[in-house]
Amino acid sequence: MAAGSSGFVAALTVAALASVGFLAYQASATVPDDLGEAQVGVSASTAAEKAPRDRRHPAALPAASGIGARVVYSLDDDRVWLVGTGDRVKRTYRVTPGSIDPVPGLYMVTSRSNAVTGTDGTPVEHVVRFTAKDGVTIGFSSAVDDTPPAADAPTRTGGIRESRADGDAMWRFATIGAAVVVIP
Repeated sequence: MAAGSSGFVAALTVAALASVGFLAYQASATVPDDLGEAQVGVSASTAAEKAPRDRRHPAALPAASGIGARVVYSLDDDRVWLVGTGDRVKRTYRVTPGSIDPVPGLYMVTSRSNAVTGTDGTPVEHVVRFTAKDGVTIGFSSAVDDTPPAADAPTRTGGIRESRADGDAMWRFATIGAAVVVIP
């Protein structure tokens, strides 16, 4: 009887693994080829223009920076806004960009890593990637020791450095597929 039971369990395990493999294949087959590239549309064209700023409140969310829940990254202001539903800003903070800037437009978060070594050799955590340019991956991250990137680094970097507290907030907010709007 025991031999029959183990055979039955083995058959169930094989069937379960086959089902999971098939579902994983279906999921990967439906991922758009352009995931991580700037999306063309109203938000992308809006993002390409200089979004109006409130001069009295420089940390205020720029007008015409997209709609819906999203991450807004301003190249000119080196600032990020985590925007929830109803255009409610959940958090805003300054960042230190890498040497390679993304093109203004609408992107989606394509991958995340809890901890890696950055292209500048610095251990970083809570990496949230959304595009690549000239072979350099671009995304948000925070240095484990909270140091800013070297200003004269010889390596081309796409890491947009955040403080650890801000990196934690980004990590919780920007999951795979979340919108990232890059504005000038």
